[in-house]
Amino acid sequence: MQWAWVLGFLLALGSLGAGEDQKGPRRKGKGAWPEAQADQQEREALLLKHLQEALELSPFQEPRSPPGAFEGEGAQGAEEEEEPTGTPPPSLAPTPTPEDAISYVLGRLSGLDSGLHQLHVRLHALDARVAELSRGLQLLRKEARETREAVEALEEAQKQGQRERGRLEGCLKGLRLGHKCFLLFRDFQAQSAAHALCGARGGGLAMPADRAQMEGLTRYLKAALAPYNWPVWLGIHDRRAEGLFLFENGQRVSFFAWHRAPPPDGPPAPQGPGHPALGPDQPNGREQENCVAQASDDGSWWDHDCERRFYYACEFPQ
Repeated sequence: MQWAWVLGFLLALGSLGAGEDQKGPRRKGKGAWPEAQADQQEREALLLKHLQEALELSPFQEPRSPPGAFEGEGAQGAEEEEEPTGTPPPSLAPTPTPEDAISYVLGRLSGLDSGLHQLHVRLHALDARVAELSRGLQLLRKEARETREAVEALEEAQKQGQRERGRLEGCLKGLRLGHKCFLLFRDFQAQSAAHALCGARGGGLAMPADRAQMEGLTRYLKAALAPYNWPVWLGIHDRRAEGLFLFENGQRVSFFAWHRAPPPDGPPAPQGPGHPALGPDQPNGREQENCVAQASDDGSWWDHDCERRFYYACEFPQ
């Protein structure tokens, strides 16, 4: 019923406007026709606005039928048949204007600007996090360096302790002779490995500096290894130059105790060419034998290949 009242109001308004439009030219003539038309459009717009406000409708919202609006007209609507219409009802949606397009673009740009702002905020937070992690990494590197230095100090202290213990062990278990202590190790090693092991214990391979030390070392080795005869590495070699025998500390050897074969009863046996090791007297190895070992039975010196594995004797300072 409300829509019927509204429709009747609009029809009355249209007929009133049409009547005034027919009277307007008669009173004012041809020159006043545009002004009358504009006045008529303004009045229609004003009346439509008042009507929308009265019905509480938005400008482009279709009115909803209140419940029960068509209950009274049910019988009349049932008798009438729906007439098919060829054209769809006019749409109440407004036609987009250039201003609407500009507003849409500005809204999209505003959304992009807001997204960029959020992205900058997150990047700033990420930079702060990276800076914090960098500081933490620097602290870890500093702590790792300090820890490595502490470990190196501990290792050096451990080596120093091992050297001190080896020196004490050499002087307690071995032979004290002058300002040196000699200790025999029954461990088969090459000459270079034996030298390294003696250095790790705080000493070096035995280097008898004079005849008295040589005789004392001979008695010690003979008593330790009797009744057998074992070669024992000394700290003497001629690696630098053939025939130039040096101690491991670089000093030149001032005396020698090379093995000499006893004179035979008959004529001496000829030595084969190219086989100097067949000679009875030492040293006879030339470039093939550059390290010196001492026989434990008589204390004589023999040159041997430095890679052979013998017992070795270390010396330690008192």
